[in-house]
Amino acid sequence: MRNGICIALVLFAASLASAQQPQREPDSFLNRRRAIDEQTRREFDEQTRDVQRAAFDWGGWYSLNFLMFDDGVESSRTLRRHDLRLWGRLTLDQGAHEFYVRTRLSLVDFNHGDAYDGNEDDIEGPNLERGYYRFDLAKALHAHADRNLEGKLIITAGRDLVQFGTGVTLSAPLDHVSVRGLFGDFQLSLLAGKTVGSSQDFDLSRTATRTRRNFLGGELKYRGFERHEPFVYVLWQRDHNREAVFQPFQRYNYDSFYAGLGSTGELVEHLRYVTEGVFESGHGFGYGRFLRDNDIGAWALRAELEYLFRGPHKARASVEYLFGSGDPDRLGSPTNTRDGNIGDFDDRGFIGFGYVDTGLAFAPRYANLHMWRAGGSFYPWPDSDRLRNLQFGADWYLFQKHHGSAAVSDPTADVQSGYLGWEMDCYANWRMSADFAWTARLGAFFPGDAFDDRTTRTFLLVGMTWSF
Repeated sequence: MRNGICIALVLFAASLASAQQPQREPDSFLNRRRAIDEQTRREFDEQTRDVQRAAFDWGGWYSLNFLMFDDGVESSRTLRRHDLRLWGRLTLDQGAHEFYVRTRLSLVDFNHGDAYDGNEDDIEGPNLERGYYRFDLAKALHAHADRNLEGKLIITAGRDLVQFGTGVTLSAPLDHVSVRGLFGDFQLSLLAGKTVGSSQDFDLSRTATRTRRNFLGGELKYRGFERHEPFVYVLWQRDHNREAVFQPFQRYNYDSFYAGLGSTGELVEHLRYVTEGVFESGHGFGYGRFLRDNDIGAWALRAELEYLFRGPHKARASVEYLFGSGDPDRLGSPTNTRDGNIGDFDDRGFIGFGYVDTGLAFAPRYANLHMWRAGGSFYPWPDSDRLRNLQFGADWYLFQKHHGSAAVSDPTADVQSGYLGWEMDCYANWRMSADFAWTARLGAFFPGDAFDDRTTRTFLLVGMTWSF
């Protein structure tokens, strides 16, 4: 009788908190936005990597992306996203000191009724997207004392993208201080940072208005091999989020530790590989728990092979496997505290802070997930002045649950079955000139037995970027 009353009180309190919490963008939508931002970032990095940096330089780019997609809840959502980014870079003492800042101003324009939070037209920013100071000791000694340092020591302080390993555990913008040293054949990186407050937390059931998570870790790489670069790292994450709404009989806290190892390089000429394995431990609270927390014991794995064909077409083909463990007692969500682990005090679900491409139409988080991908791309007209920078590509994805009875990040997978489905994505990227690029992506997800509604979900993206 008493147990029944306690359970009823817990569920009642949780329902009150749920009613007070605004609807948030789901993981799939955030992954789609990250995929678009990653493509723009890579294009910008490629343009600036080999350019001789002046003492002061500035620029920017404007992006317009049109998205139309089916997320399993609404048969069609339409979004137009305008992004204006302005950046400036100042280097002193032959590059010993580098100051970099980049701001972003966005206009998010949904069709009527398509916004997740009801805000159909929203201006985001201007926000500081990147901003850091970087000091290179080797360049400073060369500039001031005409000395050459055996090795490198680079200190970075500010907001920038931070990645450990291949990005399974951590690949996110952080406000941080990092030290990277190269001594002989070893490269050591140390990190102390925290999340950007405006970023969205992985636990969508929380009422915190700002994301507050701290990170401390280190990564060691060995660079003495000709074709291989193995690495090992450790990372601690501590939860300092503050709930905006008090929820009785429910505590929220997720403190985690990660130990990862892997390697990148070439197996033979033109055959590249990426591999990474991660073990996660720590403590977090389950659904309806406030007196005792869960023990975390989870793992993740990524392995990829990519072959670069010879010839002017720059053809490439790749296969990839991605795994994030799940917990059989996480029946409602693989990441949220609400509807999360409920059966025992062991949590086997992997929750990281990294990013790996999982497609655009389905775009799940890699928790309780097996994913297989095969893809390729090429430039069909390398001898044409107008079309030589036009690239075509395609990717095929297959998705399976780790535990068929447990949840994945898409709540519409409402049947306790292991087979999630498969997806096909096709894309075209065209750099028409040094200042203008165009892209188009078409994806289709075909739901499997884990979905009651097996209607094909489509995704369409058309975008352009003008840099200046």
